[in-house]
Amino acid sequence: MTIHTTSTAAGTTAADAKTADATAVDATTTDAWEELVTTALLGTDRRTPPPGAAVPGKDAPAALLDAAARQTVRRRAGLLPARAASRPEPAPHDPRPPLPEAARRRLTQLLAGRSSSPAATGGRRGTAPDLTELLPQWLGAANRHRFQAPPALLPALLDAARARTDLRPQALAFAGPRGLWLAGFNADWRFALRGASGGCALPDPRDTAAVRQLWEEGLFAERVGLLAAVRAHDPGTALALLAGTWPTERAEDRLMFLDSLRTGLSSTDEPFLEQALSDRSRNVRATAAELLSALPGSALAARMAARATTCVSPDRSGRAAGGERIAVEAPHECDADMQRDGVSPRPPAGRGERSWWLGQLVESAPLHAWQHRFGGRTPQEIVALPVGDGWKEELHAAWCRAAVRQRDAAWSRALLGAPSTPPATGPGTSSLAERAKLLATLEDGERAEWVAAFIAAHGLSEAFQLLGVCTVPWAEPLGRAVVDALDIARDAGSYPWSFSGVMGLAERCLDPGEAGRLEILTATPDEQEDASPGAGGYWSEAFQRLVGTLRLRAAMLSELSEGRAAGPDSPAPAAGGAAPSGPSDG
Repeated sequence: MTIHTTSTAAGTTAADAKTADATAVDATTTDAWEELVTTALLGTDRRTPPPGAAVPGKDAPAALLDAAARQTVRRRAGLLPARAASRPEPAPHDPRPPLPEAARRRLTQLLAGRSSSPAATGGRRGTAPDLTELLPQWLGAANRHRFQAPPALLPALLDAARARTDLRPQALAFAGPRGLWLAGFNADWRFALRGASGGCALPDPRDTAAVRQLWEEGLFAERVGLLAAVRAHDPGTALALLAGTWPTERAEDRLMFLDSLRTGLSSTDEPFLEQALSDRSRNVRATAAELLSALPGSALAARMAARATTCVSPDRSGRAAGGERIAVEAPHECDADMQRDGVSPRPPAGRGERSWWLGQLVESAPLHAWQHRFGGRTPQEIVALPVGDGWKEELHAAWCRAAVRQRDAAWSRALLGAPSTPPATGPGTSSLAERAKLLATLEDGERAEWVAAFIAAHGLSEAFQLLGVCTVPWAEPLGRAVVDALDIARDAGSYPWSFSGVMGLAERCLDPGEAGRLEILTATPDEQEDASPGAGGYWSEAFQRLVGTLRLRAAMLSELSEGRAAGPDSPAPAAGGAAPSGPSDG
């Protein structure tokens, strides 16, 4: 027993000594390295190299570098092998077919941001297309054809999506399950997991047990993606899923879940939304009220109509031309019932309380109530009525918000008025941002025709926001109107930089088939006496870039079509189970 104890003690002592020696050597090595680094930072002129770094026949900087090289080898040689980490799970299978080779090379070029022509001089100058602005369209077309992303390009694709939030929906849809798998290994790509289903595959919406398990046990991002997927398949099941856990959800989560009901909103959602009007969170109550007001047949819409029509009524006193005008009496208080129905009692800075309350009542009332209130008049006739006591701007602005919320094309048409009418004197609102929202409620063809007529009457200076809501590629009348307006601006002798925003839109939105027709505009016109110096050459350069971009877009679409795996109308799988949205290109 004594011998055994002595041997053990001796072994322990030897091990401790060995460990102590290793620790001392490591400390000495670390101190020597830090001394070399300090000397290098300060410079050998200000600090003498440490002992052992000086070598006869060599100057101090060279000797310091040699010493650093020797010390690096010593540090690496002394490293102990680390414990092997567990191997990651393999990337999930992506069933989509690979890209055609030409399309893969094009994507490589777009992700690298290289110019397609050596003549480019950067920025908006030069004749080469801006490849970074074509990447969203390429992704949209690749998703419609249901191609999978090349594995080697996934890092560059995720980096591009990280830098540009506008790319993320399309980029994540194209990256597919492998992109989400890869994002789990890099903290810089965590946005992909937050914006998708947490990086996991969502269960089939018809698999009740799997859906219930993920809903009860999943992360928040997974649950958001699951709710969207189930709602797209069966809105009633999604609503029942949400209602089952609603009381236990956090306020911020309830708000996000409630916002997902905007897709596929219908009268079947009304009972749940009515209950949400009593939620303890003010933001949740406001969102529920907004959603209910978007359902013209809801009980909340009826309550709002009763309040709003009490405040806004026909005045037949005969003081207005035609014998009738609109009289407005804004509410004098915001009672508890109004607040429960989503009316915010506190106005923003610079806004009067009564006008603030009135606007909320009118924008939440169903628009068909006004036709009943004004004796069956059409929206155009109601909007044309004069409004008493300076309430016209407030009333029309609220009607605009109601038309957008209820997606009512007839009222939007009336509030937009004729495109030839100047915005400042027309009906509705003079705000181009609000007009763009009204235009978005119209059918694609009517929207394009209205904007084309607006440009023909008023030029391009006020049309940028309106062009942004038109479907891509632009319809022929709209594209022709934009090009004609640019041609007129060129003939006026101004520089093209004032129209760089519209020119950039034209490069991305004109039909690629228009390139041949625009070739004539690439020639440099003769200088006019009253023209800005060199303006003709700059316009020629801009039109050359426009034509080159259109031809490049046509080539992109052709490359993707060569290996088409599905029809262009086939939906592409999106991260989190949601289908990507956005305008199409050809």
